[in-house]
Amino acid sequence: MDPTAAPADAAHDFSFIGLFLQADPIVKGVMILLVVASIACWTVVFEKLVRLSAARRQAKAFDALIRSGGSVESTGSGIDAHIAQAAIEAWRDQDSSETRAERRERIERAMRAALTLRMKRLQVGLPLLATAGSTAPFIGLFGTVWGIMNSFSSIAKSQDTSLAVVAPGIAEALFATAIGLIVAIPAVMAYNKLSTDMGRIQGAFVSSIGTLGNRLARDRSGRPRTAAAE
Repeated sequence: MDPTAAPADAAHDFSFIGLFLQADPIVKGVMILLVVASIACWTVVFEKLVRLSAARRQAKAFDALIRSGGSVESTGSGIDAHIAQAAIEAWRDQDSSETRAERRERIERAMRAALTLRMKRLQVGLPLLATAGSTAPFIGLFGTVWGIMNSFSSIAKSQDTSLAVVAPGIAEALFATAIGLIVAIPAVMAYNKLSTDMGRIQGAFVSSIGTLGNRLARDRSGRPRTAAAE
């Protein structure tokens, strides 16, 4: 018996790290690409969770300010501050010839434009989640197909159809598909969740904008407040 010979299963490490290190360069490249995509997606998710939490607080504060009838002249860099600034600028640009309905529409249009701009900035990164969710399974599948092709090539060269010859290549190939699914599933779920949350936040701001526009349209003098002076 040759002492240098090793059992077939000892020559291959079927752990996750082992499957990666022993994979074909093309399959290994696919795995690295998917891991990088996963890191990028999770970075976007955590960043969006923080920013959406802040935007949700701003929407509540904006609604509370309007309900309380306080001054909309405020400073800051949040969505509410930008909407308030747009409202002030539109309110100050008054035209004596316009009707109250026209003035209200102009003020609300300015606030909606400010809101749209800020929401677009908040949406940066979401396309990455959508792209990863739709393409990661196919990228992983490409690695699987390539790995299976290598397994058949090994069979042809060795003239051996035993599992010892086929199993390593197939395991590496299926591992690529598994990584693709691990990337895609959370990306799709996060995209749907974050998109829904953004829609709700935008809806809350739009509701407040309607109320504020109506009140500012009635106030032609004094400091711009959320409620006209009695």
